[in-house]
Amino acid sequence: MSPSSRRRLPPRAVDAAAYLQAFVLSGVATVLVTRAFLRATGYPQLGGGGLHIAHVLWGGLLMTVGLGVALVFLGGAARMTGAVLAGVGFGLFIDEVGKFVTAGTDYFYRPAAGIIYAVFALLVVLTQGLRDRLRLTPGERVANALDVVVGGLGRGLTDRRRVATLRLVRGAGPEVESAVSALLDVVPRRGPPPQRFWQPPVARLRAALIRLTARRWVVSPVVVYLVVEPVATVVGVVTEEVTGELDQAGEWGAVLGVSASALVAGVLSIRAAFLLRHDRRAAFRLFKLALLVDLLFGQIFNFTVNQFDAVTGLAVDLLLLAVVTAEHRRLVRES
Repeated sequence: MSPSSRRRLPPRAVDAAAYLQAFVLSGVATVLVTRAFLRATGYPQLGGGGLHIAHVLWGGLLMTVGLGVALVFLGGAARMTGAVLAGVGFGLFIDEVGKFVTAGTDYFYRPAAGIIYAVFALLVVLTQGLRDRLRLTPGERVANALDVVVGGLGRGLTDRRRVATLRLVRGAGPEVESAVSALLDVVPRRGPPPQRFWQPPVARLRAALIRLTARRWVVSPVVVYLVVEPVATVVGVVTEEVTGELDQAGEWGAVLGVSASALVAGVLSIRAAFLLRHDRRAAFRLFKLALLVDLLFGQIFNFTVNQFDAVTGLAVDLLLLAVVTAEHRRLVRES
């Protein structure tokens, strides 16, 4: 995008990726909780006398409330609250997608799980792309600093937030820096937020996972798994084709999609295994690419075949991606 076209657009929010991430995570959590709750309670229906209040309506209501919060109130806290509420509403909405892509309004339409996964996977890719490519112009940094000042007039700003705000306008000129500093002096001061009960265990878990991903005895089994698992998947599908079991599969097209994705991931992983001895950095880059192929394509078909039981496989893939990414980053730093 050229600078001239960039100037014609409104300033972008520096925390845009964080808002989108909150939207996606709250949406994913809502779908999983909703499916688990409905399964545990036998899929109850709200209403009576021929009426059924589908939860897609509650989803629309929450999306409206979330948008209303972001439109009515100023500041990043309002945007984050709106993102979470809208994410919960979107989760309730997309959970019923099966009713809107079938003539019989079938909530249990099997490809619906794959559609839901594909939507959230696309949102994750967009969020990550925004996080990686968001480079604010000097004017946008000043606009974000002023937005922080406006949002802090009610609740106040912590010292850490003040320093971050001044960092935003660094290099914008002495007049701008002085003006923003003077505005911050008007904003009430607020102490740091109290530590939540869940923060220490989460921090310890994160640190433990970081240490774990650096262990060779963890990396080696991951490499073996990345080579063996896709090969085993392809062999299993071929065996079912030979024995005729594949013809009886309800979603044989999705099964073929799983096998095609596994074939591509397997080729990449085998190639990476051959590179391990003389170019570990390139090898782990290919391992990471193999996992992304499975996450962005294979899991769509996996959710269609196995429905939401595929969440376990998704969790394994994400753990493997964390290990491979950590090892790749370490190799990049060393080189």
